[in-house]
Amino acid sequence: MKNGFRENIEADEVAAMPPVRFEGEVVVVDTAEDAVRACEDLLQYPLIGFDTETRPTFKAGPLNKVALLQLSTPHTCYLFRLCKMALVKPVIKVLESKTTVKIGADIGNDIKALQQLRHFRPDGFLDLQSIAGEWGVAEKSVRKMSAIILGQRVSKAQRLSNWEATSLTTAQCSYAATDAWVCLRMHEVLQKTDRNPLPVPEPAPPKEKAKKPRRYKRRYRKKPSVTPTDETREK
Repeated sequence: MKNGFRENIEADEVAAMPPVRFEGEVVVVDTAEDAVRACEDLLQYPLIGFDTETRPTFKAGPLNKVALLQLSTPHTCYLFRLCKMALVKPVIKVLESKTTVKIGADIGNDIKALQQLRHFRPDGFLDLQSIAGEWGVAEKSVRKMSAIILGQRVSKAQRLSNWEATSLTTAQCSYAATDAWVCLRMHEVLQKTDRNPLPVPEPAPPKEKAKKPRRYKRRYRKKPSVTPTDETREK
């Protein structure tokens, strides 16, 4: 497929696009037993989508801990409710796996937040923000990248909802699953498209050094010697 991707897109144009939605199975995981089965499935895939959600804070102070971890295959998205269960070893195994690549956006902050729950050595992560430029896409947000790459917008209606609620609503589950899966889908489309990297700006020519003003040495003329005459002698 030839590259037809734009570099940037305006917010009003994104808003007019049809929404993208994960149509596969969404599985909520809130026990260690369920996590084992979910992770066994995830580790069978070379590529999976990755994202996290945190209950928002509306006042100054420390941020809340990660409430939800989303890991998605092309067919199933698992929602690990970390506000109700620990970051157990099977999940750590997925996060440290080199052979199961986790694809997301701005994943550095997500990893740091997860490491506050339990230490692990992340491996096999791929950030779309770091590679989209190879196809000429300059936008960094998932919403705008999706609009450019897929021609569909990602809804953010549930972003500020309570991710630590007793149970997640259908809308929350759909939003969370889509956020993880859409990164996987965008990566798939990119890989089928010819690369068209962003132009690298030419380096500015070196500035010429300002020439220092030439300094002239001041020369002093010797006064001519005067031979005394008869008149000067008389004075």
